[in-house]
Amino acid sequence: MDKVVGFKDVAATEKFAEASPDVVSAILSEAGKMCEEVMAPLQRPGDLHPARLENGILRTSPGYADGWKAIAEGGWIGMSGDPEYGGMGLPMTVTTAVNEMMSAACLSLQLAPLMSQGQIEALEHHASEELKALYLPKLMSGEWSGTMNLTEPQAGSDVGALTSRAEPNGDGTYSLTGQKIYISWGDNDFCENVCHLVLARLPDGAPGTKGISLFLVPKYIPDENGNPGVANDLKVVSLEHKMGLHGSPTCVMQYDGARGWLVGQEHKGMAAMFTMMNNARLGVGGQGVGAAEGAYQHALAYALERKQGKTPSGTIIDHADVRRMLMDMRADLFAARGIMLANAAAIDMAKATGNADWAARAALLTPICKAFGTQTGMRVSETGLQVHGGMGYIEETGAAQYYRDVRVTAIYEGTNGIQAMDLVGRKMMDGGEAAARLLDEIEDHAERARATVPELAGPVWEATETLREATEWLAAQEDMNNRFAGAVAYLNAFARVLGAHYHLIAALADPDGPRAKLARYYITARLPEYAGLLDQAQIGAKDLFALSADELAA
Repeated sequence: MDKVVGFKDVAATEKFAEASPDVVSAILSEAGKMCEEVMAPLQRPGDLHPARLENGILRTSPGYADGWKAIAEGGWIGMSGDPEYGGMGLPMTVTTAVNEMMSAACLSLQLAPLMSQGQIEALEHHASEELKALYLPKLMSGEWSGTMNLTEPQAGSDVGALTSRAEPNGDGTYSLTGQKIYISWGDNDFCENVCHLVLARLPDGAPGTKGISLFLVPKYIPDENGNPGVANDLKVVSLEHKMGLHGSPTCVMQYDGARGWLVGQEHKGMAAMFTMMNNARLGVGGQGVGAAEGAYQHALAYALERKQGKTPSGTIIDHADVRRMLMDMRADLFAARGIMLANAAAIDMAKATGNADWAARAALLTPICKAFGTQTGMRVSETGLQVHGGMGYIEETGAAQYYRDVRVTAIYEGTNGIQAMDLVGRKMMDGGEAAARLLDEIEDHAERARATVPELAGPVWEATETLREATEWLAAQEDMNNRFAGAVAYLNAFARVLGAHYHLIAALADPDGPRAKLARYYITARLPEYAGLLDQAQIGAKDLFALSADELAA
């Protein structure tokens, strides 16, 4: 934050002037203490004793209620929330750093406050003053929790295919009917109320996404004093049996004429929901980075202790291949964390200054952060399992849990393929101008770095120029399938170059220190992947569709 992603510029704005280095350092230290002492001990119990549904009542994993209480009482839910409603008003960069630590400690539990944070932001931007006054203080304090309800059995990524409906009641409220699936933390036993943001279609709503509206539907309808009153007409039908994240209840929700309140304008629900989804995409990228950090620490501790073979230390950390794996893990972690925090800092700068270029930068980085962060989470946790060898395949070591838990992050909040398509589609509607401005900055920095670390600066500049040429090629493609065919490869190449950029900045800040040594490894061993990825990105779609569906099945 101090040396790499420009957080000092965020703290220099009037809006975030109170986020001084001393204040931020104290916040991060306190959050780290809570993660280590409270959340980390809940990692294994949540996996071994999953949330369960008993006679319609949801029972969370042992210790999770105390974990939520510590998160809530520490103020960690409303960190970036509006102080008018009880939030701290901190920069998103700080919230993102804390969320990463919580993800490393216990991803299943961290998902609960992340959902509330997304709902808080959506309500701040789109809800009526009455709804904000009632719900935001409760959500920020952790007395109530929040969810998002998009997916239906027949409508996954194609949200416009949803069939949930909302009927006006004539009193400003609506009756919602329908079923939603994959609802993370759709219920719990430690909050007074659970507040659902639900997408549904009004009777006059047009087909597709343009006819969808967003509604706030509480588990208990607040009474005249704002306290949870009678139960709403909704219920948890069942819990999904998942590969991982066992401590996080993923619910099938049924709404049978449940009472709800409109958030934003009629038929404009997707715009409001995207506020929550974009917040969640940054958060999910952070979940990937956090899970990777947890897996790395787990693998490193094992490598330092496991005795096998003849090495100077007597442990496996001195085997070249184990060193390779640990260096890959740490170098990619630094790259993904740099992208994540730069994304958050751009959001903060856009919010503090109103500058459209900062908003465009944040929008450009969001799909890269989400996809590369979660890809790093999967790759690092898988490598961590490999460091453990056969013991990694044994559940008691806990190594496999990191991979099982993080695997879904590449799927929810928009699959990584959708993120890549967004990058080469929506984010290039400007002809690639936002990308070009970022590439200009990277090249300018690399040019200045040649005087200090030419062996590192040169490869970064060359990779950036090649990325620029690929960006121009993609932006010129009128057939969107030609863009989409290479979108994943392009996003990963972009992430590789961005990671090299942040490593190079760190190396300049400490030319003879460990950061420079790590940067040298990343730029030498990891960055070269960009060349093959960019070749793949520019092949086009012709060969993808060369085989018919019948030929694929033959």
